[in-house]
Amino acid sequence: MRLRHIAAAAGALGLLCVPAHADARDISRDTLPANDGWASEGVGTTGGAAADAEHVFVVTDRAELVAALGGGSSTPKIIKIAGTIDANTDDDGDHLSCADYATDGYDLQKYLAAYDPRTWGSAKPSGPQEEARQASAARQAERVTLTVGSNTTIVGLKGAVLKGANLQVKNATNVIIRNLDSRDAYDCFPVWQPNNGGLGDWKTAYDNIWLTGSNHVWVDHVTLSDKGHPDEKEPTYFGRNYLRHDGLLDITNGSDLVTVSWSRFADHDKAMLIGNSDSATGDRGKLRVTLHHNEFESVVQRAPRVRFGQVHVYNNRYVVPTDDYRYSLGVSTESGIYAQNNAFTTLGRIEVADLVKSWNGTALYDEGTLFNGFPVDLLPIYNAYNSGSERDLTADVGWTPTLHTKIDSAEAADREVARGAGAGRIP
Repeated sequence: MRLRHIAAAAGALGLLCVPAHADARDISRDTLPANDGWASEGVGTTGGAAADAEHVFVVTDRAELVAALGGGSSTPKIIKIAGTIDANTDDDGDHLSCADYATDGYDLQKYLAAYDPRTWGSAKPSGPQEEARQASAARQAERVTLTVGSNTTIVGLKGAVLKGANLQVKNATNVIIRNLDSRDAYDCFPVWQPNNGGLGDWKTAYDNIWLTGSNHVWVDHVTLSDKGHPDEKEPTYFGRNYLRHDGLLDITNGSDLVTVSWSRFADHDKAMLIGNSDSATGDRGKLRVTLHHNEFESVVQRAPRVRFGQVHVYNNRYVVPTDDYRYSLGVSTESGIYAQNNAFTTLGRIEVADLVKSWNGTALYDEGTLFNGFPVDLLPIYNAYNSGSERDLTADVGWTPTLHTKIDSAEAADREVARGAGAGRIP
């Protein structure tokens, strides 16, 4: 294992030690600026800025990354990712394919034959092939699920890529993730759910980044995508696309005080879920999230979908896909989305009313929205379009944001986000 501490080991020799992959500016001890969204509330978010020299690492492979994370340790730490790290590797660094994870006789064709709705019906899969799928999935999860503990900063050095990983910020506080290209959290063993949506669907296991039960988290200048294995190129089984990816960034299970800024979400179906269940009433008063200066490009839905939370969505750029588009802003149970000065661009058949969808939600505040360069009012258009089929939305969300950076016009934000969002673009 080649875990490398960034320490003053060369000091005794009078040498200046410069890491091989150093950027022009070391961002690893940056902290969230004051008033920059919900994550700045109270004590703010500093990540691993207090780390001593023994807990600052440059990592170049999965083994080094796992060691640096320390099993979710809360010791202040800074982890710098260099080059490309593939989570689907063994302890020797050799790539693992889906076939390497398969065990107990799992075989996709046998799985499809066993649970074909025409013969199996609508019951939940059970029996030898489902048990084998679960065992195989557990083997992959052991490799790709990486737990991030409290008081941690993870930054990508120039060109850093994290492939196939499910970064889980689990029951943690004070975490920063920046300047990282995280791609292709690929599930080798999706499960068939016969009754999902009435038609059945394939359910996958991994998000690129998952915040669960965590607070004071800042995600900034990351790029999240399925790059490498787009779901649109997967086959169709049982009349449904054989999905391999879940969310890009999901914020669930009572997570709170989160700022997501200057990041890029691209070429994906379900991008961001805030609040995972209508029945999770313990989420009331939590799930406070700020999304600003992010780009959602060719995202089909959930940009974001919100339950319970007070979510400030401002100065974001949406490049809406023309095929299979569902919606961008999802208004769900007891949510309070406060949207300001966002810009939407699309071609073809997409209309303004398509930008919003409601499931049991009643409120959406919106102002300053641009649609293909023209100012629009989302609520009256949505309410008129959906009259008689869904309840009207009201602008009374019950709160007003106070923690935010300068809010620019949607036109100005559209330009700035196109130039500045995503990994490798920190000024």
